[in-house]
Amino acid sequence: MASLTLPLAAAPSARPALPAVLGDQPLRGIVLVVVSTVFLSSSDATAKYLTGQLAGIEVAWLRYVGFLAVMLAAAGVRAHLKRGASPFRSARPGLQVVRGVALVGSSLLFLAGLRTLPVAEITAIAFVSPIFVTALSIPVLGEKVGARRWAAALVGLLGVLIIVRPGTSAFQAAAILPIVSALFWAAALVVTRKINGYDAPQTTMTWSAIVGFVILSALVPFVWETPNLTQVAIGAAIGFISTAGHWIVTIAYRHAPASTLVPFSYSQIIWAGLLGFLFFGTVPDAYMGLGVLVICGSGLYTAHRERMRRVPAPTGVLPAGGVR
Repeated sequence: MASLTLPLAAAPSARPALPAVLGDQPLRGIVLVVVSTVFLSSSDATAKYLTGQLAGIEVAWLRYVGFLAVMLAAAGVRAHLKRGASPFRSARPGLQVVRGVALVGSSLLFLAGLRTLPVAEITAIAFVSPIFVTALSIPVLGEKVGARRWAAALVGLLGVLIIVRPGTSAFQAAAILPIVSALFWAAALVVTRKINGYDAPQTTMTWSAIVGFVILSALVPFVWETPNLTQVAIGAAIGFISTAGHWIVTIAYRHAPASTLVPFSYSQIIWAGLLGFLFFGTVPDAYMGLGVLVICGSGLYTAHRERMRRVPAPTGVLPAGGVR
């Protein structure tokens, strides 16, 4: 999904806090964030192609096969080198399961929307997740949200309405899917805030891979259509590419603060639009452009308010828009 990244507040912990930033290297962080958006956009475009041939649940299952394979390989390397605790051990297993379920829900809804919506449009809509993060932070994290952050959230919602244009002939019911997907993604982000400080990023990603694989393995028999070798390879590639994208952005946030990197995460919309044009022949209209500008402005202001609150960017920062 879209990769608008927000700083995640550190949760109190009896354990030593995980290191937030390895060093102040903003240029390296910026380059890594831009590279991550290329990976994530490529993953979304590839998933759109595959959803035209297989059910979304099956595509998600194939993606999680690749995701799990990467994380198990990483766990094997870590065990061989005997570095740190096992990624299978979590100090907050219940929250890890909740986070994994939220990510699966976000992935399935996003893939369902990809069947009919252009890649650039669904990517832009997915950037509405900071609105839901703002709302969920109140009951879940006990945060106080000021009038300016609420105003920014409402402006972001206006941007989404400009893109989907409800009540007009241009409106598609499928546009609701990425909005709900963003809600699930925001829930995963808020849970990540609670986990941060307890579990390392690799532990969180490993649990997400396992939880998602188990859930989708239970669902996929109901829609199963035996894929050919090409479809299997493409599905696994989606998992590898998206996992690499998320891992790269995690590394990026260890080299520079969120307030520096957030603006560059919006380049994913550009890549999504380019890939959509090259492979699907879709051209964004003027409403799409205006809506993107409004959403980007809202997200940038939200990131600015987070910086003003002096929240450090932890190692477990996730893209806030979506994959998924």
